[in-house]
Amino acid sequence: MRYTTVDRSLRGIQALPRPRTLIHPGAFNPVRIHSRSAGHGRHIRLSLRPGASLFDAMVDALAIAGVANASMTILGGTFRHIDYCTAPPDPQHRMVVAYTAPIPAGPAYLIFGNATLGKTDAGAPLVHCHAAFCCDDGAPLGGHIIPQTSIVGDRPVPVLVTSLEGFELRATYDAETNLRLLQPQGGGNHELA
Repeated sequence: MRYTTVDRSLRGIQALPRPRTLIHPGAFNPVRIHSRSAGHGRHIRLSLRPGASLFDAMVDALAIAGVANASMTILGGTFRHIDYCTAPPDPQHRMVVAYTAPIPAGPAYLIFGNATLGKTDAGAPLVHCHAAFCCDDGAPLGGHIIPQTSIVGDRPVPVLVTSLEGFELRATYDAETNLRLLQPQGGGNHELA
Protein backbone atom coordinates (compact mmCIF):
# COMPACT_ATOMS: atom_id res chain seq x y z
CA MET A 1 0.00 0.00 0.00
CA ARG A 2 1.27 3.44 -0.86
CA TYR A 3 1.00 6.47 1.46
CA THR A 4 1.19 10.11 0.48
CA THR A 5 3.36 12.33 2.65
CA VAL A 6 2.13 15.87 3.12
CA ASP A 7 4.72 18.62 3.42
CA ARG A 8 3.60 20.34 6.63
CA SER A 9 6.62 22.61 6.74
CA LEU A 10 5.08 25.00 4.19
CA ARG A 11 8.19 24.61 2.04
CA GLY A 12 10.77 25.45 4.62
CA ILE A 13 8.59 27.75 6.72
CA GLN A 14 7.97 26.50 10.23
CA ALA A 15 4.38 25.27 10.59
CA LEU A 16 2.23 26.81 13.29
CA PRO A 17 1.94 24.76 16.47
CA ARG A 18 -1.23 22.83 17.12
CA PRO A 19 -3.76 24.91 19.07
CA ARG A 20 -3.80 24.04 22.74
CA THR A 21 -6.59 21.89 24.09
CA LEU A 22 -8.41 23.32 27.09
CA ILE A 23 -9.75 20.79 29.56
CA HIS A 24 -12.18 22.20 32.10
CA PRO A 25 -11.92 21.02 35.71
CA GLY A 26 -15.56 19.92 36.17
CA ALA A 27 -17.45 16.89 34.96
CA PHE A 28 -17.57 16.71 31.14
CA ASN A 29 -20.91 17.70 29.63
CA PRO A 30 -21.43 15.96 26.26
CA VAL A 31 -23.97 18.64 25.24
CA ARG A 32 -21.68 21.37 23.87
CA ILE A 33 -24.27 23.80 22.54
CA HIS A 34 -27.35 24.79 24.52
CA SER A 35 -29.66 26.57 22.11
CA ARG A 36 -33.13 28.01 21.88
CA SER A 37 -35.02 29.37 18.92
CA ALA A 38 -37.44 32.26 18.82
CA GLY A 39 -40.49 32.46 16.60
CA HIS A 40 -39.81 36.16 16.15
CA GLY A 41 -37.28 38.82 17.05
CA ARG A 42 -36.48 42.42 16.27
CA HIS A 43 -33.48 44.19 14.78
CA ILE A 44 -32.78 47.60 16.27
CA ARG A 45 -30.14 50.21 15.47
CA LEU A 46 -29.24 51.80 18.78
CA SER A 47 -27.13 54.90 19.49
CA LEU A 48 -25.38 54.75 22.85
CA ARG A 49 -26.03 57.91 24.89
CA PRO A 50 -22.95 60.16 25.24
CA GLY A 51 -21.67 60.43 28.80
CA ALA A 52 -23.53 57.32 30.03
CA SER A 53 -21.92 54.10 31.14
CA LEU A 54 -21.99 51.34 28.53
CA PHE A 55 -24.30 49.43 30.88
CA ASP A 56 -26.83 52.24 31.36
CA ALA A 57 -26.75 53.29 27.69
CA MET A 58 -27.62 49.74 26.57
CA VAL A 59 -29.96 48.63 29.34
CA ASP A 60 -32.01 51.85 29.56
CA ALA A 61 -32.55 52.20 25.80
CA LEU A 62 -33.44 48.54 25.33
CA ALA A 63 -35.80 48.55 28.34
CA ILE A 64 -37.75 51.37 26.67
CA ALA A 65 -38.00 49.16 23.55
CA GLY A 66 -39.16 46.22 25.69
CA VAL A 67 -35.98 44.19 25.11
CA ALA A 68 -34.58 42.22 28.08
CA ASN A 69 -32.33 39.75 26.19
CA ALA A 70 -30.27 40.57 23.13
CA SER A 71 -27.17 40.00 21.06
CA MET A 72 -25.39 43.22 20.09
CA THR A 73 -22.60 44.39 17.78
CA ILE A 74 -20.89 47.65 18.72
CA LEU A 75 -19.74 49.27 15.50
CA GLY A 76 -17.11 51.59 16.96
CA GLY A 77 -16.78 54.97 18.60
CA THR A 78 -15.01 56.99 21.24
CA PHE A 79 -15.20 56.36 24.96
CA ARG A 80 -14.23 58.83 27.67
CA HIS A 81 -12.99 55.92 29.70
CA ILE A 82 -12.75 52.13 29.29
CA ASP A 83 -12.09 49.63 32.05
CA TYR A 84 -11.39 46.07 30.94
CA CYS A 85 -9.94 42.79 32.11
CA THR A 86 -8.40 39.77 30.45
CA ALA A 87 -8.65 36.07 31.24
CA PRO A 88 -5.24 34.44 31.72
CA PRO A 89 -4.91 30.89 33.08
CA ASP A 90 -6.26 30.55 36.63
CA PRO A 91 -3.22 30.33 38.95
CA GLN A 92 -5.24 28.25 41.47
CA HIS A 93 -6.43 25.84 38.73
CA ARG A 94 -10.09 26.02 39.83
CA MET A 95 -10.99 27.09 36.29
CA VAL A 96 -9.20 27.19 32.96
CA VAL A 97 -9.15 31.00 33.14
CA ALA A 98 -9.78 33.68 35.75
CA TYR A 99 -10.45 37.35 35.09
CA THR A 100 -7.79 39.85 36.09
CA ALA A 101 -8.62 42.86 38.24
CA PRO A 102 -10.07 45.71 36.15
CA ILE A 103 -7.45 47.53 34.07
CA PRO A 104 -8.09 51.25 33.45
CA ALA A 105 -7.41 52.07 29.81
CA GLY A 106 -8.56 55.69 30.04
CA PRO A 107 -9.89 57.46 26.92
CA ALA A 108 -10.12 55.04 24.01
CA TYR A 109 -11.57 54.34 20.58
CA LEU A 110 -13.62 51.15 20.58
CA ILE A 111 -12.94 49.51 17.22
CA PHE A 112 -15.47 46.69 17.38
CA GLY A 113 -17.28 44.76 20.08
CA ASN A 114 -19.92 42.17 20.82
CA ALA A 115 -22.20 42.29 23.82
CA THR A 116 -24.96 40.14 25.23
CA LEU A 117 -27.83 41.41 27.35
CA GLY A 118 -29.21 38.89 29.81
CA LYS A 119 -30.07 38.61 33.49
CA THR A 120 -28.39 37.72 36.75
CA ASP A 121 -29.78 34.87 38.87
CA ALA A 122 -31.79 37.52 40.73
CA GLY A 123 -33.30 38.81 37.46
CA ALA A 124 -31.36 42.08 37.25
CA PRO A 125 -29.98 43.16 33.83
CA LEU A 126 -26.49 41.92 32.96
CA VAL A 127 -24.30 43.06 30.04
CA HIS A 128 -21.37 40.88 28.97
CA CYS A 129 -19.09 42.59 26.44
CA HIS A 130 -15.83 41.75 24.65
CA ALA A 131 -14.23 44.38 22.44
CA ALA A 132 -11.12 45.51 20.62
CA PHE A 133 -10.05 49.11 21.22
CA CYS A 134 -7.04 51.41 21.13
CA CYS A 135 -5.86 54.24 23.34
CA ASP A 136 -4.04 57.44 22.40
CA ASP A 137 -0.84 55.58 21.50
CA GLY A 138 -2.73 53.53 18.87
CA ALA A 139 -1.72 50.14 20.30
CA PRO A 140 -4.52 47.60 19.88
CA LEU A 141 -5.99 46.24 23.11
CA GLY A 142 -8.93 44.02 23.87
CA GLY A 143 -10.71 41.99 26.44
CA HIS A 144 -13.79 41.87 28.63
CA ILE A 145 -15.17 45.41 28.95
CA ILE A 146 -16.50 46.46 32.37
CA PRO A 147 -19.83 47.99 31.24
CA GLN A 148 -20.68 49.78 34.51
CA THR A 149 -17.48 51.89 34.51
CA SER A 150 -16.80 52.31 30.78
CA ILE A 151 -18.17 55.70 29.72
CA VAL A 152 -19.39 56.59 26.21
CA GLY A 153 -17.62 59.59 24.66
CA ASP A 154 -19.08 62.86 23.40
CA ARG A 155 -20.76 61.34 20.33
CA PRO A 156 -23.31 58.51 20.14
CA VAL A 157 -21.83 55.07 19.46
CA PRO A 158 -23.80 52.89 16.99
CA VAL A 159 -24.92 49.41 18.01
CA LEU A 160 -26.82 46.77 16.04
CA VAL A 161 -29.20 44.81 18.27
CA THR A 162 -31.00 41.52 17.71
CA SER A 163 -33.60 40.90 20.39
CA LEU A 164 -33.81 37.37 21.75
CA GLU A 165 -37.50 36.77 22.41
CA GLY A 166 -39.33 33.70 23.65
CA PHE A 167 -36.59 32.73 26.13
CA GLU A 168 -34.13 34.50 28.39
CA LEU A 169 -30.43 34.37 29.06
CA ARG A 170 -29.47 33.86 32.71
CA ALA A 171 -26.03 33.86 34.29
CA THR A 172 -26.00 30.48 36.00
CA TYR A 173 -23.29 28.29 37.42
CA ASP A 174 -21.80 25.81 34.95
CA ALA A 175 -20.39 22.71 36.69
CA GLU A 176 -17.98 21.85 33.88
CA THR A 177 -16.21 25.22 33.70
CA ASN A 178 -16.75 26.36 37.32
CA LEU A 179 -17.86 29.69 35.83
CA ARG A 180 -21.11 31.60 35.73
CA LEU A 181 -22.18 31.56 32.07
CA LEU A 182 -25.08 33.18 30.24
CA GLN A 183 -27.29 30.23 29.36
CA PRO A 184 -30.70 30.06 27.66
CA GLN A 185 -33.66 29.38 29.96
CA GLY A 186 -37.28 28.66 29.05
CA GLY A 187 -38.75 28.47 25.57
CA GLY A 188 -38.29 25.53 23.22
CA ASN A 189 -35.35 23.27 24.01
CA HIS A 190 -33.13 22.42 21.07
CA GLU A 191 -30.03 20.75 22.45
CA LEU A 192 -27.26 19.93 19.98
CA ALA A 193 -24.24 17.71 20.61
